[in-house]
Amino acid sequence: MPQAKPDTNNLPYADGDFYSFEDLLTGAEREKLHAVRDFLAKEVKPIAVDYWNRAEFPMELIPKLAEADLMSPVRRQGYSSVFAGLMHAEFTRADTSIATFMGVHDGLFTGSIEALASEEQKAEWLPDIYAMKKIGAFGLTEPLGGSDVAGGTRTTAQKDGDTWILNGAKRWIGNATFSDWVVIYARDVADNQVKAFLVDTKTEGYSASKIENKIALRSVQNADIVLENVVVPDEYKLAGGNSFRDTNKVLKVTRLAVAWQAVGQQMAAFDVARRYAVEREQFGRPLASFQLVQDQLVKILGNTVASMGMMVRLAQLEDLGQAKDEQSALAKAFTTARMRESVAMGRSLLGGNGIVADYEMAKIFADAEAIYSYEGTYEINTLVTGRAITGISAIV
Repeated sequence: MPQAKPDTNNLPYADGDFYSFEDLLTGAEREKLHAVRDFLAKEVKPIAVDYWNRAEFPMELIPKLAEADLMSPVRRQGYSSVFAGLMHAEFTRADTSIATFMGVHDGLFTGSIEALASEEQKAEWLPDIYAMKKIGAFGLTEPLGGSDVAGGTRTTAQKDGDTWILNGAKRWIGNATFSDWVVIYARDVADNQVKAFLVDTKTEGYSASKIENKIALRSVQNADIVLENVVVPDEYKLAGGNSFRDTNKVLKVTRLAVAWQAVGQQMAAFDVARRYAVEREQFGRPLASFQLVQDQLVKILGNTVASMGMMVRLAQLEDLGQAKDEQSALAKAFTTARMRESVAMGRSLLGGNGIVADYEMAKIFADAEAIYSYEGTYEINTLVTGRAITGISAIV
């Protein structure tokens, strides 16, 4: 009689949390994380591949996300940074495009308002932002400025009485084709400092066009923005956004979020690869029964656990107010490098099916390339870390 197959979905390590990091959460945080996981399984996972294939965003998700009340888990809701990170990893595990949408609206855009707006501005703007009645975007990267945008911002802002006149262009701006507002970072021609402005996307002179033919994050509506004499009232200049040093207050935190995405991407690769290896048979046996397959699964798990361990500790430092820019840089560089290895092994394990989006791994593999590049490339984050440990800058 053939042996019955074991119920591998009920193994203690089937979820990939090999060292029980979730046990560091409070009871309320674990309950919320499980609710988020259930929400993603019900509302996001079933539609993710289809929308990714069509390069469209599921607008019907926005009111459901609003009802789930997930905005600003640390500043607004009082959860720990460990919880916020694990939640963002879970979003990425379900679908990187939806995680990126949340990272833009809740992280970069809302984070800019929370960190740089005055108390009066926050009181006026944040209620609609938290309720997702107003969707936001974050306009920093430019067509000719990515890694060097700190000192090379070409978009300009010129004071004109009680208004500012913005001119320039931005590129790779997520959510910008449908957002209500966008925070634009522009160089003040009077003092050459980068300043932050909240721009209504219906303002005359503002236009956003979708970037087509992407191979990653296909559901994210990245756009090219053009600003032609866009008039912004002075009260819509973010009071605390007066230099790129202020901008870095936002980027330090969101760089952590992207590193958490690298964790979630590896969790997704492990999920798909483990399930496929157990269920797929070759030579009359499950793929998982072959030693080389187990070796690759364990390497994916090891990369995931190492990345998660680094991120949990960094999140704890963030809660203590001790996290540093260079620690965020190392985390982003390390976790995304491990992620690249993990998704490549996962894709290999699926063989030919690994290049078909229907099996999920092709989408996971492709989306990883975007995570590897945005919020500071591997090279730039490496050099930021190198400067911290040598005292010598290798960045021109």
